[in-house]
Amino acid sequence: MKVAVLGLGYVGLPLALAIRKKTNYEVVGYDIKPDKIEKILKGICPIDDIQAEEDCRNFSLKASFNDEIIEGSDIYFVCVPTPVLDDYTPDLRPLKGAIKTITKFLRRGQYIVIESTVNPGVCDELVIPMVQELTGLKITRDFHVVHCPERINPGDPKWNVYNIPRNVGGSSVEATKFIAEFYRKILDAEVYEMPDLKTTEATKIIENTFRDINIAFVNELAKSFEVLGIDILEVIKGASNKPFAFLPHYPGCGVGGHCIPVDPYYLIDRASKSGFDHKFLKLAREINNSMPAHTVNHLVDALNHFAKPIKGTRIALLGLSYKPNLGDLRESPALKIKSILEDKGADLICFDPYIKELSNAENLEQALDGAFAILLATAHKQFSALTGKKLSEFGTKIVIDGRNYLDKHDILKHGIYYKGIGR
Repeated sequence: MKVAVLGLGYVGLPLALAIRKKTNYEVVGYDIKPDKIEKILKGICPIDDIQAEEDCRNFSLKASFNDEIIEGSDIYFVCVPTPVLDDYTPDLRPLKGAIKTITKFLRRGQYIVIESTVNPGVCDELVIPMVQELTGLKITRDFHVVHCPERINPGDPKWNVYNIPRNVGGSSVEATKFIAEFYRKILDAEVYEMPDLKTTEATKIIENTFRDINIAFVNELAKSFEVLGIDILEVIKGASNKPFAFLPHYPGCGVGGHCIPVDPYYLIDRASKSGFDHKFLKLAREINNSMPAHTVNHLVDALNHFAKPIKGTRIALLGLSYKPNLGDLRESPALKIKSILEDKGADLICFDPYIKELSNAENLEQALDGAFAILLATAHKQFSALTGKKLSEFGTKIVIDGRNYLDKHDILKHGIYYKGIGR
């Protein structure tokens, strides 16, 4: 059997390596970025993923930016991005491009497996009609479409492509069972067979929408508790000792990553086309999108306390990635904070130990040097060194903790202005 994986990013590369590791099938990878292919062929992992880095060192992978490499495959796995456009409507161009590429080589009896996150209906309403139109083949009779939504958590030392349970649903019961058995060969986790494509598509959307709504809930609580003079972290700590019916989520300066700030829009858009208005989901997105500006407003208020304008004042923005200890910029709220500060004329110095190309400081000490205020936007482990003593040595006057990561009481003890989110 020959297996092709289209898209060798955070989803596709771990999958391709897992198939390579766990089976004797011929595995090929296709991606449109030559620099990524070059690294993979050298055994260098181009993504921040602990398991993928290990697999990349131990297992060679055939990969190319020439689509002819996928010809003759029995299964085509589609793992391309599904972002949103500037107006927050789904951008399915990468998915359409991948399907168009597959149809150049698709033959009877082959399978297309969509791992990319899509809204309910995409496989039935877009993928299958597009394949049938471009090839003349008929679904079920000639080819099969199956959806197995990805569940990758980049940088997680525990959960990886091998041990996360998966849901599989296809264009027929037989297609579902065939692909489910395929995943069972490569995973050390449960593979659940879903009733159909649309139901399977909905599972991933609600997983991430659930998180978005709960984060929005605590972000709104944070704004409320700031007015009421309540430390939200203490409240969450107390609520968390209830052994049932409570799941802690935490506030912050914004929501990033490819899933949580994107996937709700796919459901909002598709439901709207069927006449349903997702007011709750829209409100959650509005709240979470407001957090970068809300965090900057804390900085403005703090500077006013010192009778300092933001324009011309040296501000250190610490952290640019959306997630701790990774160099991943996808939908990062830190980039929005950076843009706001630049628009306001701040003398801005940025430092992220994982994103050197966007840092104008070589290290943490250089970023702190001369900074009147710091705004921490990502809870990288390196920033745990920011004690009250260290900050006072650099003359830091203001700390805006966008991730509630630093020791509030230690910083205040050293006479430094501290403000967290909801604290």
